[in-house]
Amino acid sequence: MDWIPVDLERSARRIERDIETLAGPEYTRSEEAIRRYAYTPEYRNTLDYFIRELEDAGLECSEDPVGNLVARNRPAGERVFGIGSHCDSNRNGGKYDGTMGVAAAVEVCRLNRELGLDLPLQVISFLEEEGSGFGQMVLGSRIVAGRVTEEELMGFRAIDDGRPFFEHAKEAGYEPERWRECARILDDLVGWIELHIEQARVLEDTGKRLGIVDAIAGYVHADIAVRGRSDHAGATPMDLRSDAGLVMAECMLELERLAREAGRGTVGTVGEAELEPNLINAVPGRARFSLDIRGVDEGAFRGVARAIETFAREAAERRGASAEYSERQSLPVTPLDERVVGALEEAARESGKPYMRMASGAAHDTMCVAERVPAAMVFVPCEGGVSHSPEERADPEDAALGAAVMLNAIRRLVAAG
Repeated sequence: MDWIPVDLERSARRIERDIETLAGPEYTRSEEAIRRYAYTPEYRNTLDYFIRELEDAGLECSEDPVGNLVARNRPAGERVFGIGSHCDSNRNGGKYDGTMGVAAAVEVCRLNRELGLDLPLQVISFLEEEGSGFGQMVLGSRIVAGRVTEEELMGFRAIDDGRPFFEHAKEAGYEPERWRECARILDDLVGWIELHIEQARVLEDTGKRLGIVDAIAGYVHADIAVRGRSDHAGATPMDLRSDAGLVMAECMLELERLAREAGRGTVGTVGEAELEPNLINAVPGRARFSLDIRGVDEGAFRGVARAIETFAREAAERRGASAEYSERQSLPVTPLDERVVGALEEAARESGKPYMRMASGAAHDTMCVAERVPAAMVFVPCEGGVSHSPEERADPEDAALGAAVMLNAIRRLVAAG
């Protein structure tokens, strides 16, 4: 099937307009960064912006009982191909993470109409991908995939005010008690593609314009709490201390060693750390730190999680302290669909632009969608690999190329049936 040429400059201008508009004061609660969390006015304004653009492209929009945005150009019950991402941000975010993926999906819909292709499409912008509102990553897509229980949903609370998820959802006009019905938004999908910035610098360093993603890393998120004894920093000899801070320091270095030794793309990060009493002249009596352990080899990254749990208890015991490990959340490695990946790869090859196959180290909504629907992803480079930061940068021309590749791949897949 021949490549359908697209005016990439025009597509890039439209995608850039979308992204720059959504960086304005109506759409973020900060001038310094993108701060857009589920059920806030800024988030509502962002959904409304995309609804206007999608309706202009000929789609009918709705929202499910928790607020996942759905737009389609076919009646319910007819088979459609799914595209989209998320438009919430992390708590110190940039303009491109997630939002560029939704903007690219909108552009695919514009092109579909302008070129007279009439491909059956459904766009989804998932709720709370970043976990910045309620501390739960990929929450909207987890609800859709049935990866949560009602008990868990009832227990989720907003980071900012501590109020329940259900309470916030109801105030925003949704019916979260009907959350099981959210699964229906995947019922008609024959496939799914999500475009996203890479959030690393592999594409940039190798000179590639696109990454065709064939797997998404799994992860473990956990906490370790250490209890030692707080003493005077000057009066307590080193050999008489039970220093919770030193247990934490040992664990951080051991996590690095374990992740390096595991290889196969395994990474480990301590992103949050707290000491008590957190005084310059006191030996820390308590410490708490987070663990983010990821990889595309299930056994390797879960092995690191088990090993650091054991090490923490042993390190604490050596120092007369105790350590408790608690898991927040974990998701398995997600292999993506070879047929969809292959169609994207063929379209990327026909575009004449440099691309590569790769795995994603970051979690995405696609890992939940892929449980029910053949799915794949397209990555575009981000400058210096910077993401989850106001310094995040990506080129709308790369997103335009990604949209064109998605359009051509979907055309091929729909024609093949």
